[in-house]
Amino acid sequence: EVIILTAFGTIADAVDAMKTGAYDYLTKPLDPGRLVITVRRAGERRALAREITELRAQVGGSERIIAASAPMQAVLRTLAKLAETDSTVLMTGESGVGKDLLAAALHSQSGRRTGKFVPINCGGITETILESELFGHRKGAFTGAVSDKKGLFEEAHKGVLFLDEIGEMPLMMQVRLLRFLQAGEVRRIGDTDTRRVDVRLILATHRNLEEEVPAGRFRQDFYYRINVVTVHIPPLRERPDDIQP
Repeated sequence: EVIILTAFGTIADAVDAMKTGAYDYLTKPLDPGRLVITVRRAGERRALAREITELRAQVGGSERIIAASAPMQAVLRTLAKLAETDSTVLMTGESGVGKDLLAAALHSQSGRRTGKFVPINCGGITETILESELFGHRKGAFTGAVSDKKGLFEEAHKGVLFLDEIGEMPLMMQVRLLRFLQAGEVRRIGDTDTRRVDVRLILATHRNLEEEVPAGRFRQDFYYRINVVTVHIPPLRERPDDIQP
């Protein structure tokens, strides 16, 4: 949000600023109390806008997908067919092409739409934290585990777990996910019992996993299990008909 502060303000300037998108317009001499209130309200507005965006992505991401071009229309037709199945889906494409929106749209059209759409970005998270986030932990399992914690697999029961940037996932975590794909069960860190969960996986990556496997950065057995259906999202430069809309 933009707040303009000026010593040379006029009503016309204020009106122009607000029309251009400024949140508020303050003039000198500055009232510190008003500034604090204005900044706080601007932050609340931004937080509300972010929450609305996230909710829209969960309940109907397709509303925000621009697909005037033939390639994107083909992608949407593929997703419509996949919505009728429960298959694991691997989405590929460069960063910024909208894989997260398309994953949310697929969920909103599927039979699991009443269940949760639970997203997590696998990049930039340490292996220990990622394991705890996905599978949960028992109290005392490690330093800082002060209570039992349910993992995202359990949160997504009867819904969809969206694993973004799966190409960044550590090899040992790939092994744990492979076990879930084989048995449909998860086990919290520090627990001896397994829990059966009903979760559909949608995965996304900007990496070429076929090249990552021989390089030793991605497990071959895990790649074969997640490569059930692959949907490639083309970048904007390959679908110029989407630029104007």
